[in-house]
Amino acid sequence: MSIIIHPTYFSSIATFVAIAQANEVTFEVDDNFLKQTYRNRAYIYGANGKLTLNIPVIYSQKNRQKYRDVKIFNEEKWQILHWKSLLSAYKTSPFFEYYEDELHPLFHQKANYILDFNFKCFEVLSNCLQLEINSKKTETYYKTVDTKTDYRYLVQAKKEQAQNFEPYTQVFGNKHGYIDNLSILDLLFNEGPNALNYLESQTLAK
Repeated sequence: MSIIIHPTYFSSIATFVAIAQANEVTFEVDDNFLKQTYRNRAYIYGANGKLTLNIPVIYSQKNRQKYRDVKIFNEEKWQILHWKSLLSAYKTSPFFEYYEDELHPLFHQKANYILDFNFKCFEVLSNCLQLEINSKKTETYYKTVDTKTDYRYLVQAKKEQAQNFEPYTQVFGNKHGYIDNLSILDLLFNEGPNALNYLESQTLAK
């Protein structure tokens, strides 16, 4: 299966289910940036339930701007905040320490453009998951694509389609119950080397 999909910030499990089951992945990089999407947002499982990690960007809704051109607003110390949130949420998870050294640099080296940073995150995650993919990037934006399965809708954070993935053990599951389709980090820290098998066995909602 050949798919087209958005590169996003520590992508949702649904996004990685689509990627893990594809033969070829085309990343959409020629679209306009939109707020309130997974382009600069991820959801993790904190002590009080679902927690949003949001990367601040320099962006005006009035002037359309390409995703590739949007800069990160580094005046806010978002990297320190996100790393502390991950430590708080997952330090006691079975596999956090297993991947900590690979993820740590992402939160301690300055990032300038949101798209570039998302690709850097994806590269690290692929290594952690031992996921090998045949990928390329778009060169032109097309509203509709006939030659690939279009998963670009998975970028929506506010209007996302409910998934029904197989539950796995989560750190605060006894407190708040199972939360579906969080960031891939939640699956990685809780399932470790089994995460890829999990992704390959799940079915996306249609």
